[in-house]
Amino acid sequence: MLKIGPVQLATNLLLAPIAGYCDLAFRLTCRAQGGVGLACTDLLSPQGLLRGSATSLDLARTNAQDKPVGMQLYGGDPEAMAEGALWAVEHGATVVDINMGCPVDKVTKKDGGSKLLCVPDTAMEIARRCARVLEQFNVPLTCKMRLGWFDDQPVAEWLAPRLVDAGAQAITVHGRTTVQKFTGQVSHAGIARVVEAVGRCAQRSLPIPVIGNGDIREAHDVPAMLARTGCAGVMIGRGALSTPWIFRDAWALQTTGVVPPEPSTDQKLDIIRQYFAWMLGFRGEHYAMVQIKRRISWFGKRLGRELDGRGIQVGCRPFKEAVRAASSPAQVRDAFDQFAAGGLRGIGAVGLVEVEGAEA
Repeated sequence: MLKIGPVQLATNLLLAPIAGYCDLAFRLTCRAQGGVGLACTDLLSPQGLLRGSATSLDLARTNAQDKPVGMQLYGGDPEAMAEGALWAVEHGATVVDINMGCPVDKVTKKDGGSKLLCVPDTAMEIARRCARVLEQFNVPLTCKMRLGWFDDQPVAEWLAPRLVDAGAQAITVHGRTTVQKFTGQVSHAGIARVVEAVGRCAQRSLPIPVIGNGDIREAHDVPAMLARTGCAGVMIGRGALSTPWIFRDAWALQTTGVVPPEPSTDQKLDIIRQYFAWMLGFRGEHYAMVQIKRRISWFGKRLGRELDGRGIQVGCRPFKEAVRAASSPAQVRDAFDQFAAGGLRGIGAVGLVEVEGAEA
């Protein structure tokens, strides 16, 4: 199990703050399958939170079932970030995280995300200011970063210990640089160097865990990450979008040595039904309709994988097309019902190629 400052997690597995995907409905979906130690919100703008922006408040929405929860802030203004940290803890955050890893232009152009790797003095000041605010509430500060901006200029192994000195109680490292974005392979060696650097820090009363992130597609990728890097925990991002039960599987593998059977097609469909119901309840019809059409492709990577009487994979392309064509929640539910009854199946271009080509 993993401990971040005073917060003891039930497992060493964390759901990443996936921009555009990690809303309350999806966090609860992953939690319901088991194995999640901590789930993080989407990236939150402190200015948006303080202004009461509807978008920011929706992204920060949480409830009693969504615990423990990390709220992740992004930005380059130490004062605003500290105010955002106070807002987060007053609105239910178990942990507050500073985003120093997002490579997306709209974040880095606002001096947030991985741009902070280029201005380490600002990054350390943000950590100091936020930690000072949070310590009075006994809420830990964490920082999530990449290895550096450029491939040949590693920064994380130098900066991570200084962020710990500034008050961070855990460091998460995505094993790529900003210029890589999500291409190439994650560098386990790079993450290991950060683990070693943090471990060489001055003696402290509490150990500072380093959490590895990147290229976790299957349960077996978790013990591989732990063994190759020496990290204390693993954060899973895009791999959870098609497989929200990956946390259950990875935790079972660590604790029993066995990965549970994959959920049946009916069970997977029930997961999607519940997710859609949560979206409708938390965010309303317009949001739920937009998101289910967007996310059915991810869920579809794991649907329709059973074989027919000829040993050929069934597929679910007609089902995904029906969901995308739906104009109302009733039509989405009708597509669910048809698929459950054995309809909307088809091989076409769906199948092994689509499933095995899932993003990390």
